[in-house]
Amino acid sequence: MLTKNQTKRILSLSKKKQRSQEQMFVSEGVKVTQEFLDAQYEPIEIFSTDSFYAQYSNAFVHISTQELSKISSLKTPNKVLAIFCIPKPKPIDDSALILALDDLNNPGNLGTIIRLCDWFGIRDLVCSPATVDCYNSKVIQAAMGSHTRVNINYTALAPLIKSADNAMGTFMEGTSVYASNFPNSGILVFGNEANGISENISSLLTEKLSIPRFGAFKKTESLNVANAVSIFLSEYRRRSTET
Repeated sequence: MLTKNQTKRILSLSKKKQRSQEQMFVSEGVKVTQEFLDAQYEPIEIFSTDSFYAQYSNAFVHISTQELSKISSLKTPNKVLAIFCIPKPKPIDDSALILALDDLNNPGNLGTIIRLCDWFGIRDLVCSPATVDCYNSKVIQAAMGSHTRVNINYTALAPLIKSADNAMGTFMEGTSVYASNFPNSGILVFGNEANGISENISSLLTEKLSIPRFGAFKKTESLNVANAVSIFLSEYRRRSTET
């Protein structure tokens, strides 16, 4: 049975400040929650209509469908909602390509980018402090469990860029990604959805890369940032596979 205090805590974790203070986040749905459990994330409480989760006896709370609806942020709740501890990020591996995000705002974009990093085998994703919280519920849903296989750090980007052997950024105008010399290591920066890469970060980059427009009229202003990430990472992997 769900208590008032439990309800209050779950709902409070929708706020970044509370997640940061408590070092906890909420996962919803069978697939996503199972990804975190399989990856040995520490469950604080698992609220479910399904007795399957009784195996996690120290954390399991059996609730009704109506109770799950009260605490869920989903239009159609899917059997389980769990609270997990936020793990400490691992050190950044600068021997491989690092993806960096400069003040990304949209949680759906961030979740998709985390999933793309997982798909293309990018171990490290670095976010500026102003980038949307990766434990936002919409990010968790969009990433579909890929948090467990991507090392996500929040830190100032400038020192990281200054220490990188190859510091690349994505722009509307720049060397075509298809004609560039894409290195196996370094840092690749993507900017804010509306404003792109900030001036102070742009000034530190050694190479500006772009995705050329092939349409006859070339009227499209820009690509969604997550779409751009998929194109860059696909080209990066194509090069690394060939070599």
